[in-house]
Amino acid sequence: MSRIGKSPIKLASGVTVTVSPANEVTVKGPKGELKRSVDRDIKVEVKDGVVNVVRPTDQIRHKALHGLYRALIANMVTGVTEGFKKQLELVGVGYKATNSGQLLDLSLGYSHNIVFEVPKELKVSTLTEKGQNPKIMLEGTDNQLLGQVAAKIRSLRKPEPYKGKGVRYSDEVVRKKAGKSAGK
Repeated sequence: MSRIGKSPIKLASGVTVTVSPANEVTVKGPKGELKRSVDRDIKVEVKDGVVNVVRPTDQIRHKALHGLYRALIANMVTGVTEGFKKQLELVGVGYKATNSGQLLDLSLGYSHNIVFEVPKELKVSTLTEKGQNPKIMLEGTDNQLLGQVAAKIRSLRKPEPYKGKGVRYSDEVVRKKAGKSAGK
């Protein structure tokens, strides 16, 4: 059995999980509501504040989906109770980030500024302190959407391996390469 799939999901107080006949899971909590449709073969059972994901057979496909949907539902429960956060850091001379509402204005060394519209489901804020790299903070309940938006912002100027300049996650470690002078 899948180790991830068979472990139950405990619900915090104030969180409700409902499963529709069309196998759509809805999770409601203090921070909002999330919905996700589940494969018709996988069954989601809610009893006494515990959610269990059950698969019908031991086929490879069912085993894969078992663990996947258990993890997705667990992330939904965590999202509506605590929420998720990602922090990006702009490393480079003259790199700037400002936001007005959901519009993120990035100056990343190109000839023009990049204006990035963040989806309304996420909260965005920027921080610029003297002597520190500018930071972008993203918060939201949907882990998948948060990761996708953070990856899109990072892809606008990926960290390069020689000087380490670019947009990176705050906990990311960029391995630097030796330049030409190292060969001598």
